[in-house]
Amino acid sequence: MTHHIADPVVHRLHERDADDDRPRLECGVCGVWGADTDEASSIVALGLHALQHRGQEACGIASVGDDRFHTERHMGLVGEAFGGANLAQRMPGEAAVGHTRYSTAGGSFLRNIQPMFADLDTGGIAIAHNGNLTNFKFLRNRLVSEGAIFQSTSDSEVILHLIARSRKAKIVDRFIDALGQIEGGYALVAQTTKKMIGARDPLGIRPLVLGKVGGAWVLASETCALDMIGADFVRDVEHGEVVVIDEDGLTSLKPFPARAARPCLFEYVYFSRPDSFVDGRSVYEVRKAMGAALAREHAVAADIVVPVPDSGVPAALGYAQESGIPFEMGIIRSHYLGRTFIQPSQGARQKGVRMKHSPNKAALAGKRVVLIDDSIVRGTTSVKLVRAVRAAGAAEVHLRSASPPILYPDFYGIDMPEREQLIAAQKSMDEMREYLEVDTLGFLSVDGLYRALGQDGRNDKAPQFTDHYFTGDYPTRLLDREIELGGRDASGRQLSLLVSA
Repeated sequence: MTHHIADPVVHRLHERDADDDRPRLECGVCGVWGADTDEASSIVALGLHALQHRGQEACGIASVGDDRFHTERHMGLVGEAFGGANLAQRMPGEAAVGHTRYSTAGGSFLRNIQPMFADLDTGGIAIAHNGNLTNFKFLRNRLVSEGAIFQSTSDSEVILHLIARSRKAKIVDRFIDALGQIEGGYALVAQTTKKMIGARDPLGIRPLVLGKVGGAWVLASETCALDMIGADFVRDVEHGEVVVIDEDGLTSLKPFPARAARPCLFEYVYFSRPDSFVDGRSVYEVRKAMGAALAREHAVAADIVVPVPDSGVPAALGYAQESGIPFEMGIIRSHYLGRTFIQPSQGARQKGVRMKHSPNKAALAGKRVVLIDDSIVRGTTSVKLVRAVRAAGAAEVHLRSASPPILYPDFYGIDMPEREQLIAAQKSMDEMREYLEVDTLGFLSVDGLYRALGQDGRNDKAPQFTDHYFTGDYPTRLLDREIELGGRDASGRQLSLLVSA
């Protein structure tokens, strides 16, 4: 096995910029099985490039050639790490799995970069994980008490330990045994020398799709990765499904009790690329429908509709079309500034953040502006944008969020602030409007968001999506959180800490 971790002297990948108010993306995974000779790593690199929006901190690939693993893990962007012409020589093989990362559990350390690899008694296995385990700390503490030695602080390593300690004979059974012990939202792609295994959590919180390019099978977080590598979309991996791909083809397993699917709403609001399809829905069309619903719920007399680029563009188009107010690019986003965390000082970083979005004075001067953003988290970015739009000469600024107010933190792979830092959880609508310095403020309703997805509003008895950040209705138990709060949930209710073995 060859193994390389770039820049071992540098331990922290970044410090989160205080001015960066976007919800952080989780991670992206991509795997290929049965590619032409030594092409697997190049195919996975292309897929990861399409998934770069899901994580820009670090990336890694593990390929299998001649029954040997070849792994590389690097800081930075996919193109910087795997853009060379000699990738096939460095990482040969017909199968590979890759990961692009933003840290959720475990922090931003080089040792946490995926795919993670382990040598088991059944052979090597590499695993790439998108999501977050809500019982990670509980499981890790138990494993450490039993003598396990961890090389990282990532929840993904817990899965490897559970696989290694399983008493099952076959690797697929060991994998399923491990899945039966974890809780939370996850999409997993695992690679051995003989097979590729994909899995999606029982509620389908995190996405995973299946495709084919030539005779090779592909697993990826989004359909945009399939488009990038020229693969045909076959289907979504179903919630609670385990797919096994080897020389005999694809086998589908449903090892857990059936449950109703509850995919994450934030995939539609912000995370997924607009050209992707998530669980059969066009993300672009859903976002336009969200904007149209927002226009119906929060109409206002105005001259232009302006998106906060890039993620607010589809919703702003929908708002403009529904309201009849002209759409204008009143804010121009620079795509060439680079990552603000590499700037040498806090002052330089703050200047860099301001340079990301520049007001277009020609479009804004003297106009009543409807400013459309995909979501409002802490409000720090929003107030800076509003001030910039006013400084460019806007007569009025009416801020609209194409998602409902974010009231609760996430524990399934989204790096979202605690409730005390969420502006909508701490301020009334009037207080938010005053803080954000806008003439009017409006959020899409929860029912409006569901209708944009083709549902007849939210059904409290059987919600169709994971929407806890808006409603507080968490779809799974949050064991680590309960233990942290002394056996109580976020509302203070006493909860049992009993966990099945």
